[in-house]
Amino acid sequence: MNRPLDRRASAVRYVCAVLPMLFHGTILIWVVSRSPDRIVPTVVDISLGIAGLVLMRWRRRLPWQTALATALLTSFSTTATGPAQVAYVSLVTHRRWRWTLPVAAASWLCLLVNSVRYGLSQAAVVTLVTGTAILGGLTLFGLYLRGVRDLEASRREAARAAERERLRQIEQAKLAEQAKIAQEMHDVLAHRMSLLSMLAGGLAYRKDLGPEETREIALAIQENAHRSLNELRAVLGTLRRDGELEAPQPGLEHVGALFEEVRAAGQRVEVVDTVEDRESLPTQTGRHAYRIVQEALTNARKHAPGSRVAAELDGRPGKGLRIRVSNPVSHGRPASPGGGLGLVGLAERTRMAGGTLGHAVRQGHFVLDVRLPWEADP
Repeated sequence: MNRPLDRRASAVRYVCAVLPMLFHGTILIWVVSRSPDRIVPTVVDISLGIAGLVLMRWRRRLPWQTALATALLTSFSTTATGPAQVAYVSLVTHRRWRWTLPVAAASWLCLLVNSVRYGLSQAAVVTLVTGTAILGGLTLFGLYLRGVRDLEASRREAARAAERERLRQIEQAKLAEQAKIAQEMHDVLAHRMSLLSMLAGGLAYRKDLGPEETREIALAIQENAHRSLNELRAVLGTLRRDGELEAPQPGLEHVGALFEEVRAAGQRVEVVDTVEDRESLPTQTGRHAYRIVQEALTNARKHAPGSRVAAELDGRPGKGLRIRVSNPVSHGRPASPGGGLGLVGLAERTRMAGGTLGHAVRQGHFVLDVRLPWEADP
């Protein structure tokens, strides 16, 4: 993208150099038409001007050398003034004063030599004063160009920085989305898989089951497997591109159905639910509460299978929501696959909801205590 712009800018510089050459060349040709004996100096003048035009191609690679060389040409050539001025402006844009000041002094001396070459006269003084003013103006113009370039460069850098920040935020959003999907999948699948494991274990080890009971357990396994697939599709399907979850998602009002479901699968759960005004609980908090209860029951099945689980739910607007789940500690039982990850997921979900999580072993029971914020209506 920058190459066409550089070509146009270079073309403009050559035009700025050629226009003074044409002006001075026209005057020289007019003088020759009046005084044919001036043809040799005119040819030399124009030749030196063309040489200055050729030297301009090195103004970027050798800025002060090119500016000095073209300035020296102006001592004997008026047509070299255009290339010398363009080369000098290019030098000034570098803001290297150890280069610019000597070249500026040399340019002024060359201007002085050219002005008094044919004798000191009023026209020579006017030419010297005018040239000095032009030299000062070119210095200011070069500094102005450098300021414009610096401003454009800073804007480009700011735009690149903004683009990098935008890409970083997009990447973070993607990672957050992946983490959210992983969390939802873990909550759903861990719950269902633990139920399936419990049902399949009962089917494998119990010898006293009759055909009807065996059929009921098999149907329960089939139903939970079907629900696992449906809930997995729901998790993936309800995650929108902006990372928010759309309804329907299970909330606190579905906790009762969750308790009935795990009881039907054989898990013994005692529930004390004293939540007041649960309709006013924010939807996001209710969703987190459901997943926390679900994961707590899953952890109890993993680490203390067959034990009695006590679940207590309490809260109201302004007081907050408290979830307390406890189960006996099983000693001597090997850790199940993924042991410890459930608490990590619970802690992360509680943090996302702005709440606190505590867990400890008290009197032979593992106690999980979660508190979630529930602001009172203004």
